[in-house]
Formats: sequence, structure tokens, C-alpha cells
Amino acid sequence: MYAIVEIAGQQFKVQKDNKLFVHHLPEKNEGDKVEFDNVLLIDNDGSITVGAPKISGAKVSAKVINPLVKGDKVIVFKKRKRKGYQKKNGHRQQFTQIQIESITA
Repeated sequence: MYAIVEIAGQQFKVQKDNKLFVHHLPEKNEGDKVEFDNVLLIDNDGSITVGAPKISGAKVSAKVINPLVKGDKVIVFKKRKRKGYQKKNGHRQQFTQIQIESITA
């Protein structure tokens, strides 16, 4: 059984006991339970239910494993040749690690 769920503006294919990194969920601590009700599709052993746009009554329950994980550093470098212009910035995206506990239809 798997589901397609929208979490913080992104769509994820989730199954029970999956661990995944989602965009940072503010005000969540380690061990907190989180429920996502924006379920777009559920596949239950071959029988597929598709929402329009979401399935009413369906939800995905998850547990927060690590509330703040920083991603890899991305370097942004801008330069204009022959103008003496250079700008260097770095960015690290913040994520929350969650583990899927159950999918209910």
C-alpha cells in the first residue's frame, strides 16, 4: 500500500515505515505526531483511488524523527566579465526528517 501526499507544497510517494526529508515544519519537536490530509492518490494492492483534487477522509500519519536537518551547501556565484562585479553567496536548505507510521483511507 502506498499513497501520494502533498507535504509543504511538494508531492511525495509514501509507504509505511518510510523515512523522508520534507521542507522544514516549524514548531515541531522530536517525537511529535504529524498528520497530512492532502492525500492525492492511494494504491491498496492494485485498487487505485484518485482524488479530485484530494481524497476526502484519507490521511497519512507520521512521526518527527529530527526537526531540523540542514542540507548541503549550495554556492551561488555571479560575475560580469570586464566589469569588476563579483558576488558570492551560500545557502543551506532546512529540512525536517519524518517517518511514515500509517496510511488511512
